[in-house]
Parts: sequence; structure tokens; C-alpha cells
Amino acid sequence: MILGGVILYAGLIKIGDLPQSVIAVKAYEFPISDGLESFLGNTLPAVEVLLGLAILVGLVTRWTGFLGGLMMAVYIAAIVSAWARGLSIDCGCLTPGGFLDSDQQTKYGLDILRDVGLIVCAAWLFIFPASRLSVDAWIHPSHSKEPDNGK
Repeated sequence: MILGGVILYAGLIKIGDLPQSVIAVKAYEFPISDGLESFLGNTLPAVEVLLGLAILVGLVTRWTGFLGGLMMAVYIAAIVSAWARGLSIDCGCLTPGGFLDSDQQTKYGLDILRDVGLIVCAAWLFIFPASRLSVDAWIHPSHSKEPDNGK
């Protein structure tokens, strides 16, 4: 639930301002084309919304949890890269993102810790995907039954 809620929130706050989402991607200053930066900035919010919803409703829980964890690992790598290169940016994880003013501080350490915690949530979903309230349970009822412990 935590992983899905955070990913959904992250996408929702960016999806209404896609030009700012593109700016957030550009702030990382990766050696990629403007076209790819625009593509990522315009599509990542929708991907986050869809993935967050899928995790929250329990649709293909093991694999959407895995994708959520993979997404967090990529975000950690991007933050570490920005930090190592001395960039002063807002990661754009739970904010619109972009360049910081000279009087603003980066929060890279906290951003990385948060994403590590979300990877732990993703691992939990991958290992224990069954839930009686999930769409998966409606599709495959046998996957969410409690073990009878020999009774």
C-alpha cells in the first residue's frame, strides 16, 4: 500500500504540469537528447500513476511491486549521480522538481533513504503478494487463501 500510494502521489503531482516535469528531467543533466528528456518528462508521470494504481488495487502485485522497486533503484542511481556531480537540484520525486535556488539545500540523503525504504516495501510485495482485497484475489482466488496449517 505504501509503495503504491507514494508512486501514485508522485505521478499525480507532476501529471498536471508536464512542462515542469520535463524541466525536472533536464535538471539531472544526463548526456541524452532533448527528445528523450522530453519523452521521459512527459511520460513518467503517467507511468507512475498507472503503476501506483496497479499496486494499490493489487493487480499483478508481485510484478508491479517489482517494477516499483526497480523504478526506485533507477531513481536512487539518478540522485546519486546528481549528488556526485555536484548538481543542486530538487530530485522531482515527490515535488515538481528542477533546479534549486542558491539559498536552497539539497536533500539527497533523505531522498535516497526514502527510496531505499520503498524498495523494502517493493520486496515485501514481491515476496508476499497475496491479499484478500486485491484484484489478483478476484482473478485467482486460490492465491490469496490462508494456509490451513494441517487442520
